[in-house]
Formats: sequence, C-alpha cells, structure tokens
Amino acid sequence: MPRLFTGVEVPPSIGQSLAMMRGGLPGARWIDPENYHLTLRFIGDIDDALAHEIAGVLGRVHRHAFDLRLDGLTSFGGRKPRALVAAVAPVAPLMELQAEHDRLLQRLGLEPEGRKYTPHVTLARLRDSSSRQVAEYLAARGHYRSSSFEVSRFVLFSSRASIGGGPYIVEEAYPLAGQELRRTQRVG
Repeated sequence: MPRLFTGVEVPPSIGQSLAMMRGGLPGARWIDPENYHLTLRFIGDIDDALAHEIAGVLGRVHRHAFDLRLDGLTSFGGRKPRALVAAVAPVAPLMELQAEHDRLLQRLGLEPEGRKYTPHVTLARLRDSSSRQVAEYLAARGHYRSSSFEVSRFVLFSSRASIGGGPYIVEEAYPLAGQELRRTQRVG
C-alpha cells in the first residue's frame, strides 16, 4: 500500500543553498537536501488500484511551465513550533496547479485537504525546540531568498513511513507545457 503525494522537485542548486541553512537550531531533525520538495497534494496510504487511477488522472493536467522563488524562512506551529520551512511565493500558476490536483483527487473519492494550502519546502521537523530558539534562528537566517527557478514538471511521489521525511521516490513525472512530452512510469 503506497503512501503518495504530488509535488514539485527542488532543483539541486536551490537544494544546496537551502542545505547551507542547516544547523544551529537545537531539537531540529534536518531533512536531507535530496528530499526537499514542494508538496502540492498529500494523498496518503492507498491501494494499488487507486494509485494507478490517480497516476492516470494526473496525466490529464495540462498547464504551462512557470517560475518559482523561495522567499524567506518561517516556522509552523506557533508557540509550539513543529517545522522549519522555506516559504514559497504563491504565484497564480502554482496555486491553480494545486487546486486542480485537489479537484481531480476529490472526483476520485479522496477527501479535500483539511487546511488552506500554504506552499513551502520543509527544511526540518522540530522536537523540543522552543519558540525562542526558533525566533533566534529565524532572526539570523530567515531572510533567505533563492534565485528564481523554472517548474517544468510535477511528480507523483511515494514515501515510506519514516521519521524525518524521506526517502521520496518519483513514481511518475508529468511535464508542463513547453517541455518535451516524456513520462517516467514506476507505479505498480
């Protein structure tokens, strides 16, 4: 039973610049740079038949490539911080792509996302990091801004239940318009 989600890969050059932000925060379990990604839609643990159906329906998405930029570091969890993330500027093409994924998956019977979509790249999961420690970390490094990068495809990722995130496997890749029509298939 695979655990699936759709997402956007972070280019290696951006991953390397994010990796420079690692360290200096007690209680942080840092995500490995090769596992940095931007989740579009979490799907969860599903059976193989539904996984194949999802892989097929995502092939109907026809959108254009677009540019993204990571803009600042922040945390999720308020007074009890649980994650350190790089914020993503919520450009219209990204938000429309995410909304289309949500609609398509709801048509297949999946529940809608329970919270408002906030695009981000998780850098660390936090355990026992105080809000003061996180605030100090963000004061020193929170002004991070990546160079702009092109999103030329989205992918269907699988993951194993693990602590700290990853490893993530690309099960299928879906090119966005303007890119060579190539799909890599692994589901099943």
